Amino acid sequence: MPAVSATRRTLRRAATVTAVTAASVLVAAGVASAHVTVHPESYAKGATDGVLTFRVPNEENTAATTKVQVYLPTDHPVLGVLVTPQDGWTAKVTTTKLKTPVKTDDGTITEAASEITWTGGKIGAGQYQDFDVAFGQLPEDTDQLTFKTLQTYSDGKVVRWIEEAQSGGDEPENPAPTLKLTAAGDDSAASAAPAAKASAKATAAAADSSDSTARGLGIAGLIVGALGLAAAGFAVVRTRGARS
Repeated sequence: MPAVSATRRTLRRAATVTAVTAASVLVAAGVASAHVTVHPESYAKGATDGVLTFRVPNEENTAATTKVQVYLPTDHPVLGVLVTPQDGWTAKVTTTKLKTPVKTDDGTITEAASEITWTGGKIGAGQYQDFDVAFGQLPEDTDQLTFKTLQTYSDGKVVRWIEEAQSGGDEPENPAPTLKLTAAGDDSAASAAPAAKASAKATAAAADSSDSTARGLGIAGLIVGALGLAAAGFAVVRTRGARS
């Protein structure tokens, strides 16, 4: 019996340690996922007419996010930047003259967006806001774009999402949103969302078709059942009439 008790105590301790470890991992994952990020995570080099979404979560329990500043690289500029109107928010796009003009099919570009600032709105505790930015063309001469971001809270606190991850190193505490640029033509990441939406629509259509078929069969079954009852009732009436 003592051996059995010792075994049980060991198992309970192991279970406790496992539970605590799992909880720590979940908490760490929750903190890590609260960074400012850009979506999708990758686009093809030189991609045109796309949309970047900057997701800004609120990490404070006692203050709201009231200002977001996203800095766009000018050494590898994003051309043709347009912002999507957001309820309650006012967007300001700042442009700067490029040190090296960019030649395109539409001519030579000498200026590009260098900063986008959103103000006037609020992101409360436990909430996040998506800010959509359309672009005309992404650069072709780099493997990634880093968008350093400043997040200002109503209590005056400013979180600087400006740290760049080092190759092979751990993720920094305040990483800057980073967009990977893949080989031209490889835009699978950027098209994943539309494909998922198309799949969802197809599934919904199939479900509607299946539901319509089921309803049709159900109605047909009710009609056949009604006809059967009517035939049975008629047979009963004839039988009673013959006996009379």
